[in-house]
Amino acid sequence: MKKPFIAISAFLLPFAAAAQDLGQTDLYKAGVTTGGYQVTPLESVISTVITAFLGLLGVIFLVLIVYGGYIWLIARGDEAKVEKAKDTIINSIIGLIIVLAAYAISYFVIDKLITGAVKV
Repeated sequence: MKKPFIAISAFLLPFAAAAQDLGQTDLYKAGVTTGGYQVTPLESVISTVITAFLGLLGVIFLVLIVYGGYIWLIARGDEAKVEKAKDTIINSIIGLIIVLAAYAISYFVIDKLITGAVKV
Protein backbone atom coordinates (compact mmCIF):
# COMPACT_ATOMS: atom_id res chain seq x y z
CA MET A 1 0.00 0.00 0.00
CA LYS A 2 2.87 2.40 0.76
CA LYS A 3 4.74 1.85 -2.51
CA PRO A 4 2.09 3.32 -4.86
CA PHE A 5 1.67 6.33 -2.57
CA ILE A 6 5.43 6.92 -2.51
CA ALA A 7 5.65 6.53 -6.28
CA ILE A 8 2.77 8.94 -6.91
CA SER A 9 4.06 11.51 -4.41
CA ALA A 10 7.58 11.26 -5.83
CA PHE A 11 6.12 12.03 -9.25
CA LEU A 12 3.81 14.88 -8.18
CA LEU A 13 5.94 16.53 -5.47
CA PRO A 14 8.27 18.43 -7.84
CA PHE A 15 5.25 20.03 -9.52
CA ALA A 16 3.84 21.14 -6.16
CA ALA A 17 7.12 22.76 -5.14
CA ALA A 18 7.60 24.92 -8.21
CA ALA A 19 10.27 27.58 -7.87
CA GLN A 20 9.16 31.17 -7.59
CA ASP A 21 10.70 34.38 -8.80
CA LEU A 22 11.67 36.32 -5.68
CA GLY A 23 12.23 39.58 -7.49
CA GLN A 24 15.73 39.05 -8.85
CA THR A 25 14.56 40.00 -12.35
CA ASP A 26 13.15 43.27 -10.99
CA LEU A 27 16.46 44.03 -9.29
CA TYR A 28 18.30 43.26 -12.52
CA LYS A 29 15.99 45.55 -14.50
CA ALA A 30 16.44 48.33 -11.94
CA GLY A 31 20.21 47.97 -12.09
CA VAL A 32 20.29 48.05 -15.87
CA THR A 33 17.97 51.04 -16.21
CA THR A 34 19.86 53.17 -13.67
CA GLY A 35 23.25 52.48 -15.18
CA GLY A 36 24.22 49.48 -13.04
CA TYR A 37 25.45 51.31 -9.97
CA GLN A 38 25.46 54.71 -8.43
CA VAL A 39 28.44 56.70 -7.29
CA THR A 40 28.03 57.65 -3.64
CA PRO A 41 29.33 61.12 -2.77
CA LEU A 42 32.18 61.32 -0.28
CA GLU A 43 30.09 63.39 2.12
CA SER A 44 27.49 60.63 2.36
CA VAL A 45 30.12 57.99 3.07
CA ILE A 46 31.69 60.15 5.79
CA SER A 47 28.25 60.84 7.25
CA THR A 48 27.46 57.12 7.39
CA VAL A 49 30.77 56.30 9.07
CA ILE A 50 30.38 59.07 11.67
CA THR A 51 26.78 58.08 12.40
CA ALA A 52 27.75 54.42 12.84
CA PHE A 53 30.65 55.34 15.13
CA LEU A 54 28.50 57.60 17.29
CA GLY A 55 25.85 54.88 17.47
CA LEU A 56 28.52 52.50 18.74
CA LEU A 57 29.49 55.05 21.39
CA GLY A 58 25.83 55.19 22.45
CA VAL A 59 25.85 51.43 22.95
CA ILE A 60 29.04 51.72 25.01
CA PHE A 61 27.28 54.36 27.16
CA LEU A 62 24.41 51.97 27.78
CA VAL A 63 26.81 49.20 28.78
CA LEU A 64 28.64 51.52 31.19
CA ILE A 65 25.38 52.65 32.82
CA VAL A 66 24.31 49.04 33.31
CA TYR A 67 27.77 48.16 34.67
CA GLY A 68 27.71 51.08 37.11
CA GLY A 69 24.22 50.10 38.28
CA TYR A 70 25.32 46.50 38.73
CA ILE A 71 28.37 47.53 40.79
CA TRP A 72 26.13 49.72 42.94
CA LEU A 73 23.66 46.86 43.32
CA ILE A 74 26.26 44.39 44.58
CA ALA A 75 28.13 46.92 46.72
CA ARG A 76 26.24 45.86 49.89
CA GLY A 77 27.03 49.08 51.67
CA ASP A 78 30.76 49.14 50.83
CA GLU A 79 31.49 52.85 50.36
CA ALA A 80 34.43 52.26 48.00
CA LYS A 81 32.28 50.23 45.59
CA VAL A 82 29.42 52.73 45.80
CA GLU A 83 31.81 55.59 44.95
CA LYS A 84 33.24 53.56 42.06
CA ALA A 85 29.71 52.96 40.76
CA LYS A 86 28.79 56.64 41.12
CA ASP A 87 31.96 57.69 39.29
CA THR A 88 31.24 55.22 36.50
CA ILE A 89 27.69 56.48 36.07
CA ILE A 90 28.68 60.17 36.23
CA ASN A 91 31.56 59.70 33.79
CA SER A 92 29.36 57.79 31.36
CA ILE A 93 26.74 60.57 31.48
CA ILE A 94 29.44 63.15 30.77
CA GLY A 95 30.60 60.96 27.87
CA LEU A 96 27.05 60.79 26.55
CA ILE A 97 26.78 64.58 26.62
CA ILE A 98 30.05 64.83 24.66
CA VAL A 99 28.85 62.23 22.13
CA LEU A 100 25.52 64.03 21.65
CA ALA A 101 27.33 67.33 21.14
CA ALA A 102 29.68 65.70 18.62
CA TYR A 103 26.70 64.19 16.81
CA ALA A 104 24.92 67.55 16.65
CA ILE A 105 28.02 69.32 15.34
CA SER A 106 28.82 66.64 12.77
CA TYR A 107 25.19 66.51 11.62
CA PHE A 108 25.16 70.28 11.12
CA VAL A 109 28.50 70.37 9.28
CA ILE A 110 27.78 67.40 7.01
CA ASP A 111 24.29 68.69 6.24
CA LYS A 112 25.80 71.99 5.14
CA LEU A 113 28.45 70.18 3.06
CA ILE A 114 25.89 68.00 1.30
CA THR A 115 23.46 70.81 0.56
CA GLY A 116 26.27 73.13 -0.46
CA ALA A 117 25.09 75.92 1.80
CA VAL A 118 28.61 76.83 2.91
CA LYS A 119 30.00 79.57 0.64
CA VAL A 120 33.76 79.74 0.67
